[in-house]
Amino acid sequence: MSTETKPLLKNRSKSQTAVSQEAEMPKLHDVEAPQKKRVLVVGAGAAGMSCAHHLSQHPEQFEVTLIDAVDYCGGQAFSIPIDKEKHGASWLNQGVQGGSNIFHHTMTMFSRQGHQANPVNLQVSFGKDDIFWTNVFPTELLARHAKEVKRFQTMITIVRWFEVFFAMIPIKILMKVFLFSNEFTNTVALPMVALFLGTGNATPEVPSIILERLVTSPTYGMWYPGDKKSVASNLPPMVVFPNFSVFYEDWRKNLLERGVKVRLSTELTRVVKRDKTGVVVRLIQRTPAPDSHNPNSAWADGSGNDTYAQEHEEEYDELVLCTLADTAKRVLSPTASFRESKILGNSKFSDDITITHSDSDYMRRHYENFYNPSQAVSTLSGSDQSDRIEYGKKSFKPMYYIKSYPEDRSKLEMCFDCTNYQAQFPPEVPFDNHVFQTIFLNKDRDGHLWSDKEIDESKIIRKDWWHQLCHSWTHFIFVVPWMWLLQGHKRTRYAAAWTMINAHEVAVMSGIAAAVDLGAQYPEDLERDGFALLSFRLYYLLAYGKWYKRRVGKEGKGKDYASGLYGSVYQGPGRCSQERELWREEMKKGSSTDNMS
Repeated sequence: MSTETKPLLKNRSKSQTAVSQEAEMPKLHDVEAPQKKRVLVVGAGAAGMSCAHHLSQHPEQFEVTLIDAVDYCGGQAFSIPIDKEKHGASWLNQGVQGGSNIFHHTMTMFSRQGHQANPVNLQVSFGKDDIFWTNVFPTELLARHAKEVKRFQTMITIVRWFEVFFAMIPIKILMKVFLFSNEFTNTVALPMVALFLGTGNATPEVPSIILERLVTSPTYGMWYPGDKKSVASNLPPMVVFPNFSVFYEDWRKNLLERGVKVRLSTELTRVVKRDKTGVVVRLIQRTPAPDSHNPNSAWADGSGNDTYAQEHEEEYDELVLCTLADTAKRVLSPTASFRESKILGNSKFSDDITITHSDSDYMRRHYENFYNPSQAVSTLSGSDQSDRIEYGKKSFKPMYYIKSYPEDRSKLEMCFDCTNYQAQFPPEVPFDNHVFQTIFLNKDRDGHLWSDKEIDESKIIRKDWWHQLCHSWTHFIFVVPWMWLLQGHKRTRYAAAWTMINAHEVAVMSGIAAAVDLGAQYPEDLERDGFALLSFRLYYLLAYGKWYKRRVGKEGKGKDYASGLYGSVYQGPGRCSQERELWREEMKKGSSTDNMS
């Protein structure tokens, strides 16, 4: 059914949840001009919540309404219940699980709601059998490609020297220019990048600067410093996040206390006017799903969901779209300029599915889960590796896996061992009781390669579809550098991770940036955190074409948040210092068990 044929209500009927929300809805053509700027924030994920939070700090300036088509806050970040007695924990984070110590804004937001991230040293398992390698101990694959491993570090140095020239060249082209074998490219180089951004099967198209910086950057370089003998031999210090459903629910309640009108199961179907007098939008009330994850509506994809929901119009002064780029383009279509259509239209997405399961047999068939002496080597390029071998024997517990398909080694499947990774689980759980998340990528192009049917249906806990950004080089040429031309145009701003790079931290910063651009203040404690301030300044410059000017002194709360090289390691509130601290807390509450083996 086309939008034009659907019923439009300018005065809503009093049905379902509309009655309780009627008083909150702005009415068209009010007699008196509003004293506050009425802002509609669309999308209650990290960006939307962050934007609403910082606008709400100025109740005298803004009247904030936050909506989302689903019936929960958090977007792709949420938690699901699991069997505590079987798995050792009663919940599991889904969609977003962890991040880096450079996520200063994210962890500060945790602390504001009484939550904290837990540290973890990341272990990976890439490939299977004769193409297996890990950052924990040296393997036969690395010994076989010893010359290419050494040449890889040389290539990275050259790319660093001539970064301006190499920056936007796709990784697949870079590896060919430097004459690397297909096996080394597909089994070693591509997984290193796919892990960092979840770029999956778009990894060959990722700009070379991302690969280079992952090895050379002392701040966000996951594989820094590079290893001429083993490619990567460090255990990247990361953080895993708290219970996201609880965190976002606490945040929602806090927004309500601050006067924000949070309206869930409320979908923006179309923006019908944007001019100097304001913004007029059309909304529908969705029918909440039992698990709060409302499916796409008839307005979004032509499905039969909520086909007969009635549209109504509301008027605002400003609009902040915290949605995917293609969603923003769709809802703006009646009022979109040529520039908006072109820039938003250059963001490319794929449809992926995450299958959460406990099928340990599937994991054994497709991944390397344990130390195997037949795959380990004691020397690499004449260098003794016995210390790493001993560590691997005792401590190899992979958290992140990548498998390449035999039919096409450039196509990948990704997986998490959530039990080894997430901090609410006991340190010791029998492998057959572990919880895994296997991610199958790009259904339209690569679905024929998937092995999803091999997972035992009786051991599947949940399936989730995602519409994921492809970090192609085209995104960084045709979208990211031009966002400043759209921000504030026709009373509209964009806040989401896709405005730069797919990370929870970017989403949080983008929400703050939209609020600041509307007139809110950047948090004083983060302004005293030198690394957080620099990160925000660079994002604001790139996304808005503006340089944020410092407004508070360096002394005071926040000055001790930053530590480590360049202040990149966050040591403020919202991050604990001990691994599995969350597990200890959850045990006290009865939400996790003691060690199970």
